[in-house]
Amino acid sequence: MSPLDRRQFSPSAERNRDPILSVLRRVLPAAGGVLEVGSGTGEHAVHFARHLPALRWQPSEADPAALASITDWVAHSALANVLPPLCFDLAATPWPVDAADAIVAINVLHYSPWETTPALFAGAAEVLPAGGVVVCYGPYRRGGAHTAPSNVDFDEWLRSVDPRFAVRDLEAVEAEAQRSGFALEEVVDMPANNFSLVFRRCRSPA
Repeated sequence: MSPLDRRQFSPSAERNRDPILSVLRRVLPAAGGVLEVGSGTGEHAVHFARHLPALRWQPSEADPAALASITDWVAHSALANVLPPLCFDLAATPWPVDAADAIVAINVLHYSPWETTPALFAGAAEVLPAGGVVVCYGPYRRGGAHTAPSNVDFDEWLRSVDPRFAVRDLEAVEAEAQRSGFALEEVVDMPANNFSLVFRRCRSPA
C-alpha cells in the first residue's frame, strides 16, 4: 500500500462479504441502482459491485476517514459500476439521492443512535419504488433476548463506546419498517450470530 493509499482494511468485512453476497444475489433486483448506507471501509462496495455487474453501486458515509477509504477503494477497483461515495447522515433529510432500486445497510443500526433506524426506513420510502428492497445485516436480539453469549459481550462493548449504540431488537426494527410501509420478507441466519433482514416496500408510508 503506497503512502497515498487511504484504503482501510476490515477483517470482519473480508469474512462476511461472501455470505452477504449470497443473500444479495437472491434478493436484489437483476439490474438498477443500489444505495449502500454506512459503507465503512468501502471493501463491501467494490466486492459486491464486482460480483453484481448489472447493478450500479452507490456507497455513502458520514465519516471523513471512511469517505477517504471508500474513494480510494473505488479508484483502486477501476470498476465502472461503483460510484464515488456520497457524504451524508441518514438522519439528515432530504437524502442526496433521488431514487434507488434497493438499499443495503451492513452493520449500521447497532453502530448508530436508535433514531437512525426510523430515519433509514423513512428515507427508503422516499427513494425506493413499490417492491423495492432494504437489506439490513448485523446482530439482533429476538424475543427480547440475545441470540448468543458473544452478542451479550458485544452489546456491552457497543454501549461502552457510545451509550446510544446497542444490538437492536429485531421486532422493534420491524415495527419501524412497517410504519414506513415495509414488510419483513425474510430473516436469514448468517455466520457469527448475525442476521440479514430483508424488507420489501409494500405501500406508501402511513
